[in-house]
Amino acid sequence: MRRGAYSYRNDASVHAFADDKPVVVFDGECIFCSGWVRFLLRHDRRAQYRYLTAQSPIGQALYRHYGLDAVSFESNMLIEDDVARFKSDGSIRTLARLGLPWSLVNLCRILPAILRDPLYDLVARNRYRIAGRRQTCMVPTPDERGRFIA
Repeated sequence: MRRGAYSYRNDASVHAFADDKPVVVFDGECIFCSGWVRFLLRHDRRAQYRYLTAQSPIGQALYRHYGLDAVSFESNMLIEDDVARFKSDGSIRTLARLGLPWSLVNLCRILPAILRDPLYDLVARNRYRIAGRRQTCMVPTPDERGRFIA
C-alpha cells in the first residue's frame, strides 16, 4: 500500500525514529532475513542504511501502517525518500544502491513486479523451512550497533 510522503510521521502508533537514511525493516527471527542484513552490512561501505527488526514496536507499527501482516512479516520493507517499497521492488532497490556489481540487479526491473513478486512470495512463505528460525537475536558488532534502530 502506498501512502503520502512520510505518512508514518503522522501516525500516532508509529513512534519517531531516525529516518534520515533509508531504513531496511526485516524479520529478526528469520535466519534468511538476518543473512540478508549481514550481506548488506558487509557490502554497504558507505553505511547508507539503517536497520530495524519487524518484531520491534516501531517495526510492527510500520507494518500495520502500510497494511502488511504484522505477525508473519512476509516482506522486507525499504523506506527510502518517504516511499515504502516491498517485496522484489524493495530488494532490488536496496541492492541497486550498493553500487556495482550489485546495481546490475536493476535489470530485473525489466520484468514487471507481477512476474517478480510470486518468486519473492514463494521464498518468503518458505523462509523458515529454507533457513530456519533464530533462537537468539542477531547481535550487531559494536561498529554496526549505531546503524540499528532500537
